Amino acid sequence: MRVSYYPGCSLHGTAREYDESTKAICALLDIELKELKDWSCCGASAAHSSDKFLSIALPARNLAIAEKENEEDLVIPCAACYQRLKMAEKELLGNPQPIVDVDYKGKLKITHLLDFLYDSALFQKIAAKIKRPLTCLKTVCYYGCLTMRPPKITDAKDYEDPQKMDELMMVLGAENLFWSYKTDCCGGSLVLTRPDIVRKLCGKLLEMAKEAGAEALITACPLCQGNLDTRQREISEELGKDYYLPIFYFTELIGLALGHPEFTKWLGRHLVDPGKLLVSKGLL
Repeated sequence: MRVSYYPGCSLHGTAREYDESTKAICALLDIELKELKDWSCCGASAAHSSDKFLSIALPARNLAIAEKENEEDLVIPCAACYQRLKMAEKELLGNPQPIVDVDYKGKLKITHLLDFLYDSALFQKIAAKIKRPLTCLKTVCYYGCLTMRPPKITDAKDYEDPQKMDELMMVLGAENLFWSYKTDCCGGSLVLTRPDIVRKLCGKLLEMAKEAGAEALITACPLCQGNLDTRQREISEELGKDYYLPIFYFTELIGLALGHPEFTKWLGRHLVDPGKLLVSKGLL
């Protein structure tokens, strides 16, 4: 199987472990990710709040490139990139006079990576290839805002209580726990301008994950992972609590369960070291 792949800026920078783990597990599942040629930034963090034309033009350019490459599926791992490309598609196809003149006919199926792996035979293929079940690892899944909302853009059907990542963790063997904060906001790119707000929001998420009994938090968004991972020490000091909650990309845990040999390399890029937890569970 071959699909077009739009990594976005974060996966070539601060979220390299997300990109590497995505490519690694796709190789194990016989999926060829064809990275878009000459792709460019979609403007995810700032364009929509500063310039409407750019907020459509930047992602629309990438849609046009993908459509010309004649692949039916465009797979996007980054939640923010996914939302911006979906937004651009809605503008280009739903507005009789779109503000951007781009040759795009809507032949693509724009799919977030989590949906792509869930909504096909790939889910069963993952289950069949498990070599190292995540037995006794207590997890909560954190979807964040952008893959789910607003549903008129994302087309998400279960935007209030998504289940796909939860079901995937259970297939991998983890003890996945219920909590009611799976779509709450982490503050996103406010980390650059109002880190105090991000610490408050992420502190609440960490506290509620711990209250649920979680030992690790699983996500599918570079901004969510970055905020919860990089700010955890600051939050612990500010609240006077010793939080230790590793923040995994769901692709990393698929790689672990499928026995990929490069798993430990991805772990080395985390600020909250997951090694201690995984050793205690017999997974490393």
